[in-house]
Amino acid sequence: MLPRLPVWPLVVMFGLVPVWWAAGAFYLGWSLLGAVLLALLLVRGRVPLPPATGVWLLFLALVVVSATQLTSVGSLLAFGLRLGFYVTALVVGVYVYAVARQGIDLAALLVPICLFWFGLVLLGWLGVLAPRFSLSTPMEMLLPGGVSGNPYIQDLVRVRASEFSPRALNPIFRPSAPFPYTNNYGSAYAMTLPCVVAFVMLRRHGLLRWALIVSLPLSLAPAFFTLNRTMFVSLGAGLLVLGLRAARRGNVRVGASVVGVLLIGGLATLFIPVTEMIDNRVESSDTNSDRFALYGEVLRRVAESPWLGYGSPATVDTISAPVPVGTQGQLWMVLFCHGVPALLFFLGWFVLAAVLCARARSAAGQWLAVIPVVCLVQMPFYGMASPNLAVAFFAIALTMALVEREARPAGPALPQPSAAPEAVA
Repeated sequence: MLPRLPVWPLVVMFGLVPVWWAAGAFYLGWSLLGAVLLALLLVRGRVPLPPATGVWLLFLALVVVSATQLTSVGSLLAFGLRLGFYVTALVVGVYVYAVARQGIDLAALLVPICLFWFGLVLLGWLGVLAPRFSLSTPMEMLLPGGVSGNPYIQDLVRVRASEFSPRALNPIFRPSAPFPYTNNYGSAYAMTLPCVVAFVMLRRHGLLRWALIVSLPLSLAPAFFTLNRTMFVSLGAGLLVLGLRAARRGNVRVGASVVGVLLIGGLATLFIPVTEMIDNRVESSDTNSDRFALYGEVLRRVAESPWLGYGSPATVDTISAPVPVGTQGQLWMVLFCHGVPALLFFLGWFVLAAVLCARARSAAGQWLAVIPVVCLVQMPFYGMASPNLAVAFFAIALTMALVEREARPAGPALPQPSAAPEAVA
């Protein structure tokens, strides 16, 4: 009999995010945590692979080949970091899928993501209450000066509670911790919220359930103060899809939960003038024009290197935007850095995931099934080459396992995963 995979490594990886953040290791150490999961998978021996894994492997292969387009040694570090996030996300998905197929209670498997959610809310409130908080970290002190002095690496290892928006009519600090950028916070919030609701639906009692229920309204203040338009749009798209599916299937419980979440959010707007704050920020900044200039430059330059891209984002003198081309959205990053075929495989995996997860019948499964939709809406605007990609893979792999459970006739617990496609370690 194959050894069982434990859940505790997932708890360490996702549940201790505030610790990794304070150490400056949330980004630079993330792939090392993924390597622990990979080692456990290799020791186990025969590993079931989630559906559509081959599509992601083809994407990874193209990313690796695109390294031939790099023009400087300095860009190799950032390339390796991004590749690490892509590989770690797959490892997390395979690990979660394998654990789920062992017959474990799926609510228990959601605990690491719920702990990640608590870290998100806690550090979000740090950004609200102590927005100027910053900290030199052990990771920052351990890195060589030539590495830690890189502006991108500096953003990752010197932690701050928030980002400041000086160009807004009402300049405010926007919560970002545990991430270096507030857009990453909004992305994680939209991905994680359905997981929290799914856990509440799976568990009818217990301290963790009630703590999560209390945390939902408390989470709104830091989420709203990020002023992330795409966070609202992606969550809205997910809730719309969820509501339409619930109406078509006549699922009153899911429909009521959607209405409940919308009511909580609507009540919060009575105390936080989020619409006015977003309008002020948009009117007094060049955010939209900068983005469109970057998108246009990506399309122009990718025509010159469509198959493998350029390996990494690039700074050009043809636009006035303050950030490199290929950084304002995962879709544009993959297209510019790795080429058209890589983008097709990247998008293809999420589209297949959305189709497969849509088969979920239970209330919790239907909530989890909207996460690929949320990701697809975010891609043109938010980067996903971060720990957030592993969050998405975690939830999607669990949903795929849930769909398989629901498709089986009622009976004993799941058999050992010999029926699924396997990779032999």
